[in-house]
Amino acid sequence: MSILKLKPGFKDYIWGGHRLVEEYGKEFDGEILAESWELSCYPDTPSTIANGVHAGKTLRQYIEEQGKGVLGTNCGRFEEFPILIKFIDAKADLSIQVHPDNEYALKNEGQYGKTEMWYVMDAGKDAFLYFGFRKEISREEFARRIEEDTLTEVLEAVPVKRGDMFFIEAGTIHAIGKDILLAEIQQNSNVTYRVYDYGRVGADGKKRELHIEKALDVTNRKPADKGKDFYPHVADCDYFTVDKLELDGDKMKEMRGCVSEASFMSILILDGHGMISNEEETLEFQKGDSFFLPAGSGGYRVEGICDGLITTIREKED
Repeated sequence: MSILKLKPGFKDYIWGGHRLVEEYGKEFDGEILAESWELSCYPDTPSTIANGVHAGKTLRQYIEEQGKGVLGTNCGRFEEFPILIKFIDAKADLSIQVHPDNEYALKNEGQYGKTEMWYVMDAGKDAFLYFGFRKEISREEFARRIEEDTLTEVLEAVPVKRGDMFFIEAGTIHAIGKDILLAEIQQNSNVTYRVYDYGRVGADGKKRELHIEKALDVTNRKPADKGKDFYPHVADCDYFTVDKLELDGDKMKEMRGCVSEASFMSILILDGHGMISNEEETLEFQKGDSFFLPAGSGGYRVEGICDGLITTIREKED
C-alpha cells in the first residue's frame, strides 16, 4: 500500500499568527492561520491526499472507498475516525476552555468528548499556558470567579519551552498562551466549552459565545496531574499512543518499522528533512509534512535529520 502524504485543512481563528505559512510552508492565502488540521476526517476541515492515485481525495473519501480495514483492527471500536492532529500557532492567548468526556458530550452534543495532548514546538521567552487549578475550588467559587473575571487567579500558569508535553484529560481547564507553537493530538471532536475569552470580539464584531453552565458541569476543579509518566511513549491512552521520532543524521540515521494490521500510523514532521519509503515508493519530506500509512502496509523506513511524532491506536485497556 502507498504512503499517503496529506494536505491540511485550515482555521483562521482571531488569535492565530502566520508562522505556519512563513516557516512551515502551508499553502494559505489569508492573513491569519491559527490551525492546520494535518490528519483530519472532520467534515468541515478535512485532510486531502496530495500524492499517488488517490491525490485530490479527502482522507474520509479514501477510507470510505478502501474500507475501514485501512484503519486497523484496534479502530473497530470507534464509529468514526478516532483522532485529529493539528498544528496550532498562538500569536495571542486562546480562550480559557474545557472539553467534556464522552458520556456528557454524546448526551448533550451528539459527538464524542475530547482528551488531547500538546507537544510544544516553539515558545517565546516568557510564554506560558494554563493547565488546571492551583488548588481545589468549589463549583460556587468557580462560577463566582467567572462572573467576577478573577478566574486566572486560581489557574495554574505553567511556563513552557520547546519539547514540553501536556496530557489534557477531558474535564481539565486549560488555555494555550500567546507566542506558543505546538502540535495537538486529540480525539476526533470539536466540542469546546469556552469559559473566558478576555472580552474579545469575533469577525462579526460580537463577543464570542461562552458556555458557562456546561463548563460548570464538566470541569474537574482539582489541580491537574502534571507528572504523569507514559514511558516509553510520549503519551498513551485509549484514544491514541504517541511516540517520538528523532534522527540526527549521525548515530541515528534512520528508523525502520512495520505497520501491522492492528493500526494505521500517522507520522508528523516537526522539524528537519529526509525521506520516507516502503517497498513501493520513496517520498521526500520537510518540516510540517504529514503522512498516513494504512494498517497492514508493512515495512517502512524514515531517514534524514528530523524530529517527529508517530501516532497509532492501541487496544483498549480493560
